[in-house]
Amino acid sequence: MQETKLTDTAFPSAAFASLGYDSIHHGEGRWNGVAILSCVGIEKAVAGFGANVEQDTDARLLWATCGGVRVASCYVPNGRALDNDHYLYKLWWLDRMRDALTIQADADDKVVLCGDFNVAPTDKDVYDPACFVGTTHTSAQERSKLEALQEWGLVDLFRLHHLGSGLYSWWDYRGGAFYKGKGMRIDLLLGSASMAEASHYALIDRNERKGVSSDKPSDHAPVFVDFAL
Repeated sequence: MQETKLTDTAFPSAAFASLGYDSIHHGEGRWNGVAILSCVGIEKAVAGFGANVEQDTDARLLWATCGGVRVASCYVPNGRALDNDHYLYKLWWLDRMRDALTIQADADDKVVLCGDFNVAPTDKDVYDPACFVGTTHTSAQERSKLEALQEWGLVDLFRLHHLGSGLYSWWDYRGGAFYKGKGMRIDLLLGSASMAEASHYALIDRNERKGVSSDKPSDHAPVFVDFAL
């Protein structure tokens, strides 16, 4: 889970426990916040980039080992605009994520990085590339940083199972973007080779994005990958 906007004490751990999930949360209240839920246990939890990596003051990253799989819940900075300091922060953050990955796991391990990466990996992952020229989420520098993560030994697990275009996980609230198919695929699960081999099903649950103003959904849809481990 990403962008929980909760403090650790406000996170509903008891409610999840009643459903059979262990949980951990790294939050700060009004902004950001990440969590991991597991029904196979939680071990070796680390908040942030970990030791020996320059730290981020925002609550955007959480690690845990769940049933032998090293999992990261990531909420990458948005970037806002290419001439905004937040964009430089985003590039810095992705570099630190790459540094942290080398500390938290080995490429031979079972590893999955999950979350809102705020980067559409290719032009196929946006509804119209021409509408994103000169904006964040599709810039060459962001995509290069994402590729550096994958070069460590990670696979875009959703793309293993779905190669077509028009498959998105985020739609703007404004202008009926969801119903017009104007979206982006920016919520990713990146897995090591062993996890890619074990994956057998992937889905973006668009039904969870539907709703009315009295029951407003998230502007993101959940992304699932099932594994046979």
